[in-house]
Amino acid sequence: MSVAFFRDPQPVTHLKTEHRCIRTDIPAPGSRELLERLDLVESRSMHGQLPLVWDRAEDFSIFDSAGNRFIDFTSTIFVANVGHSNPRVVAAVRDALDRPLQSCYAYGCELRAHYLEQLLAFAGDPFDKAFLLSSGTEATEAALKLMRMHAQRHGKRRRGIICIEGNWHGRTLGAQMLSSNQTQSDWIGYRDPDIHHIPFPYPWVLNGRSGETFLEESLRDLQSEGIDLELDVGGFMLETFQGWGAIFYPDDYVQAIESLCRRYEILLTFDEMQSGFGRTGRAFGYQHYGVTPDLLCCGKGMGGGLPLSGVLGRAEVMDLPDVGNMSSTHSANPLVCAAGLAVLDEIEERDLINEAAKKGIVLFEALGDLADRFSTRIDRFFGRGLIAALLFKNPATGQPDNSFASRVAERSMQKGVLVVHTGRESIKLGPPLTITDEALLEGVEVIADSIEEVAVL
Repeated sequence: MSVAFFRDPQPVTHLKTEHRCIRTDIPAPGSRELLERLDLVESRSMHGQLPLVWDRAEDFSIFDSAGNRFIDFTSTIFVANVGHSNPRVVAAVRDALDRPLQSCYAYGCELRAHYLEQLLAFAGDPFDKAFLLSSGTEATEAALKLMRMHAQRHGKRRRGIICIEGNWHGRTLGAQMLSSNQTQSDWIGYRDPDIHHIPFPYPWVLNGRSGETFLEESLRDLQSEGIDLELDVGGFMLETFQGWGAIFYPDDYVQAIESLCRRYEILLTFDEMQSGFGRTGRAFGYQHYGVTPDLLCCGKGMGGGLPLSGVLGRAEVMDLPDVGNMSSTHSANPLVCAAGLAVLDEIEERDLINEAAKKGIVLFEALGDLADRFSTRIDRFFGRGLIAALLFKNPATGQPDNSFASRVAERSMQKGVLVVHTGRESIKLGPPLTITDEALLEGVEVIADSIEEVAVL
């Protein structure tokens, strides 16, 4: 994420379409000054994204202070599933503010009860109870605790968790141990001997093997180190897809994991931060695999822009912590519950899950054409519904090309489309589920123009 983007305004072609408007150089005048102010007062860990200074965001459009309008293919970071500044969400939060009741800690309130009931109805079986939090990493920390308490309850010799290499679960201590990025977790100073990582079944490493066979080989390696699934493992933690590339697992890989979990009293947990609440054309991404998890970790699109996350699970698992043993100051506060309810209502009334599935067909047909058109630059593309990633390669070596991806992201911004800059060889696309087909296709064409222009530099 350390690539240096232009902060000074760059000359660009001014344009106006139905969904874009570029009327100044990009980034807009004044952007550098604002970003430098942030440099002085904000931890640099928050920085490194494209130098676009947001002024407001509405539905699938982002505006800067100069009135430039961008098609948003990021949903902030897969947060605005129901669209930016969704009127239903805004009205619900305003009503909650007018009650007035902005915080109630662990005391009861009507909004709290109603939202939890509706959330669990949306999730369906086997989810009986939920624990609400503010951020995704808190949810994965809570799931880690629940998995280990489950192992303790069942008398496991150790309380191990098996995770997948390359998956990302957050930035707090437990979440970073569950993730496999050793560079970002070196600060911890040690490795938890009961958190294990097995390889991700990338299409290019399967070499004709099934997902189930690949899993068996990975677990044999783990067992050769003395890890017994029945005695030493309390949970499997899977990010629903490999985040940086929107790469889904083979179905039989996940189904084989579920079978092991049932056989050995292991909890199956999905991290649904990016994939939940309609993003993939299903209510939750795990539903693509034909399995039933024990725990779901949710966030991002859950709150429509407000900080809302949670863990959902079966009652006997969710009630493992005793009274007061797992709580949160801001859990289920009235404002976020109001926003969460509005998100669920919006998804249902606008049929956004089916809309994401239908728009996903439009998106992936366009990306297929794009991959054919730029076959020397686009290595592969992945995703489902309205989450996708393009992976770029160096045409001379065939190796991943991180710099090219970054430049395509920057050029797309200069032309009025904002994509997710991953810092790797990929760019990710995840527009609000409310985007029109026309804006979706216009955005892909802008990416095509950007690839073409960057390729000749």
